[in-house]
Amino acid sequence: MRNISIFIFAAILATACGNSEQTYKQPDLINTKELTDIQWIDSTLELGKITEGQVVEVVFRFKNTGTKPLVIRGVHPGCGCTVANPPAEPIAPGATGEIKGSFNSQGRAGMNHKSISVDANTNGTQTHEVSFNVEVIPQSK
Repeated sequence: MRNISIFIFAAILATACGNSEQTYKQPDLINTKELTDIQWIDSTLELGKITEGQVVEVVFRFKNTGTKPLVIRGVHPGCGCTVANPPAEPIAPGATGEIKGSFNSQGRAGMNHKSISVDANTNGTQTHEVSFNVEVIPQSK
């Protein structure tokens, strides 16, 4: 009886270990020959005061100051109230580009500091952070 219990336990353990999912995603390899440089024209925006419920557009401008095309590989807002979109095409050397986004102020009364992480093929670091500050005034009821 003891041997059967050990066998069943071992079978369950083996099955459970075989079903584990890998949660770590290895980052894409960067081709260092394709790295370029970025200069942020607008990396921090001050949006002032808005009324709760408003959706405010944000635009972060940058310039490719390197010699290779600048590719924005991804943008990652810090919370669900903010959305952002990278440029659809690479930015040529010497050209400027924009990351456009919006902030939904519903339920966000008070001071808000929101950030967006930007992944790009840039020298030094490939992850940049842009941000904005806005004061949301509660709607009068």
